[in-house]
Amino acid sequence: MHTHLRGAMAVGAGAVAVALSLTGCSSGNTPASTSTSTSGAPTSSSTTSSAPSNGLSSSSSALTILFGSSGDAETKAMQDAATAWSATSGTQVTVTTAANMDQEMAQGFAGGKPADVFYLGTGVLAGYADAGNLLAYGDLMPNKADFYPSLVANFTYKGKFYCAPKDFSTLGLIINTDMWAAAGLTDADYPTTWEQLHAVAKRLTTGGVTGIIPGGQYERLGAFMVQNGSNLMSPDGTKVTAADQSNIDALAFVKTMLADGSMKFAADVSAGWGGEAFGTGKAAMTIEGNWITGAMNGDYKNIKWKAVPLPTGPSGKKGTLQFTNCWGIAAASPNQQAALKLVEFMTTKDQQMKFSQAFGVLPSIQSAAADYKAAYPNLSIFMDAVQYAQGVPTLKGSSDVLKELNNNLGQLATSDPATILNAAQTQLQALMK
Repeated sequence: MHTHLRGAMAVGAGAVAVALSLTGCSSGNTPASTSTSTSGAPTSSSTTSSAPSNGLSSSSSALTILFGSSGDAETKAMQDAATAWSATSGTQVTVTTAANMDQEMAQGFAGGKPADVFYLGTGVLAGYADAGNLLAYGDLMPNKADFYPSLVANFTYKGKFYCAPKDFSTLGLIINTDMWAAAGLTDADYPTTWEQLHAVAKRLTTGGVTGIIPGGQYERLGAFMVQNGSNLMSPDGTKVTAADQSNIDALAFVKTMLADGSMKFAADVSAGWGGEAFGTGKAAMTIEGNWITGAMNGDYKNIKWKAVPLPTGPSGKKGTLQFTNCWGIAAASPNQQAALKLVEFMTTKDQQMKFSQAFGVLPSIQSAAADYKAAYPNLSIFMDAVQYAQGVPTLKGSSDVLKELNNNLGQLATSDPATILNAAQTQLQALMK
């Protein structure tokens, strides 16, 4: 699960831990803190470990995976993948869906018994790395050169490539094609500039329908900053640029659309995220990522839609945001060697394409791009966007800054863009010291 603020992605407290062995998987109403093997006996982690030539710990210990799931499809895909690897490796794998990923990760590290392998977001990498909780294994990956450079940069901290990018997502403009046609618009009218976006949004705003409804957070509105040539941080993460005039101008443009009613935020129409506003017919357009396919193919099958690239800003630059997780490996794992082999399996082209089919993510390796575009031509715009997408801040403590920024952005219609961004500038700058 990526940190992209989709409201419908919470995993319930009744999450289950599933122990996978050579014979398959066992699932049930087991609390997330308890794992059982396929025979019903507790899984064993008491083994003798050793260090192979590459310095990684090695033992006969079963492996554990902890991850935050976007729903049943992702959970099943993870279980199936672990079962497949377990069948060929001979190593048992316990897959646990986290009810609260941050809390359960922190508890595992504090108690000295973290999961061996886990989803790790860009916003928490620095903190866990500084605490010595992570194995920096990225340079050991045989397919290291195949990962997109921007993703490798996301998970490189203090010169160390910590973890293999799991997958990624980007943002696009999502259009209700029936509403588009009803407004007399054609494919030739897909907006390629801010001015065109504003014009079609006003044209599509009628009755109970708003032209465009994104979420009112940086994770959506930040795309306008990138399109105008900046972002909260410089691309290399060495400089805070939140208060750049180009960012202020980007938010001023958004505020103009809010002022004339051609744009609203999802919260303004009692929707949890832009996809819900779009799927329920309240919005003719939204700004979302490739993960929207799950909702559109599930909850909103009656809506005809198309994804197109986001428009360029006055700078003429293409711009969008990129979200990603990596496969973290615990420094305290007694079986790092097997954990590395598991991650190698999870990042193969075949397995990444299975994940794409199951829950809509984009493969993190360049060699899978052609296969993905051939399989999902209507979603190729998300894959193409990796060439110009920028990530979110990864400074230690930046997640707290983004929370406050998002609270302020939700009030953008009645607030001053410069004031909002100056506050973010000050807070992010403090983290650089």
